[in-house]
Amino acid sequence: MTTNGRSAGTSTPTVLTSFHDHLPTPEERRLKGRSMRKAVSRSAHGDWAPRTDRADPVDLLVQQCASRVPELVPLRFGRMAASPFAFLRGSALVMAHDLAAVPHTSLEVRLCGDAHLLNFGIFASPERRLMFDLNDFDETWPGPFEWDVKRLAASIVVAGRFNGFDRIANRRSVLRAVSAYRDAMERYAEMTHLEVWYSRIDVRELLATGRAAAMRRSTEQHLAKAEMKNHVKALAKLTNEVDGRWRIVDDPPVVQHVGDLVEVQRRLELLLHEYRDTLAADRRALFDRYRFVDFARKVVGVGSVGTRSWMTLFQGPNGGPLFLQIKEANRSVIEQALTGSGAPPVVHQGRRVVEGQRMLQAASDVMLGWGTDQTSGHHYYLRQLWDAKGSIDVTALRPSAFGTYTSFCGWALARAHARTGDSVTIHGYIGDSERFAESIADFAEAYADQTERDHSALVAAIKRGAVPAAAI
Repeated sequence: MTTNGRSAGTSTPTVLTSFHDHLPTPEERRLKGRSMRKAVSRSAHGDWAPRTDRADPVDLLVQQCASRVPELVPLRFGRMAASPFAFLRGSALVMAHDLAAVPHTSLEVRLCGDAHLLNFGIFASPERRLMFDLNDFDETWPGPFEWDVKRLAASIVVAGRFNGFDRIANRRSVLRAVSAYRDAMERYAEMTHLEVWYSRIDVRELLATGRAAAMRRSTEQHLAKAEMKNHVKALAKLTNEVDGRWRIVDDPPVVQHVGDLVEVQRRLELLLHEYRDTLAADRRALFDRYRFVDFARKVVGVGSVGTRSWMTLFQGPNGGPLFLQIKEANRSVIEQALTGSGAPPVVHQGRRVVEGQRMLQAASDVMLGWGTDQTSGHHYYLRQLWDAKGSIDVTALRPSAFGTYTSFCGWALARAHARTGDSVTIHGYIGDSERFAESIADFAEAYADQTERDHSALVAAIKRGAVPAAAI
């Protein structure tokens, strides 16, 4: 699949549009969006029923674990079995296959690929201003814009049920999210592409708006925590001093020194050498100031459990630490769902993640890069660990604040899609009415039911011993 004449995940140059080529006017693009309703109506997005040939969700998840670290697979399933919301977070592959099986538009954007509620959050821009945006890009790939919208909407209902909210409150929260997406897309459709590219959601400015009142106290607390999450604090929390050198403290199974440490370090150093070459010149100069000190395996997330992930500690010349996460990148679940299970294109999966993040986020980590384990062939991407990152605990929000938060997520998702897709055509398709939002709300409720059934199937498989699971 391609986007803007470029194969996803590659850097093949594209032919520049000539001045003499016809550029469709905004009105032509808006009408194009409206005409697409004939192929896939807005009401059609409300339909969900599993096909008779639907792949067994537990089988899909087990197959996905084939390339993962075997001793961590039970931990992954243990975490997913905790609740339907945990299951949804870990089953992006299942939902991608389900979305591919129903009618979808040809309105392509660079998808996040896993846009559930907890994959939005707070992080610091290079200027150290706190932004609200998408924060997970492991599954990024070009695809129909509504796939991200549907995954966000489904996660709202599943999370709302987990919080004990009633059906009306959950539906209202979905409608707020999708309406915010629609309204933001309309605003971006009126901007130039440069204005869209420069737009961002500043958390402090967000909290100054009236609609943030319901969740201001909770968000202020999370902001304070995010601002305290820096490399110096990480050094105090995650390490201790041994024989005059800082060492990462083991906390099995989440953080642990594993394997032949000499051999693993050799492989990581080779990977870091390749990573350095993926940085811009100014960032290479910054990275060169630091010296490799220690590393440990670190288990992260729910869906990512079992993928290879390392935390690495570097020391600077003035005593300041730098923590980098080295995280394995595999084939996107979106790409799998769209193209089938055949051989993937030749693409560096770490590069795919990094380039997707740079496309979608308003301001990305200055240390983003990628590398390869030359021994195993596994692909990785690298980023800073504990760099003023934070997230809102949606399980602690009341219905009003929860709905406000979902609207922020809808806004952030629209901003990301407007950067990589045609905001005018997308808004032309969605229109100004509530029809699209109501349909997505219908889908979200039906898919939340599906998620609960799939979660029950996983729990049953664990109970009968067909799937290994460890305590969280």
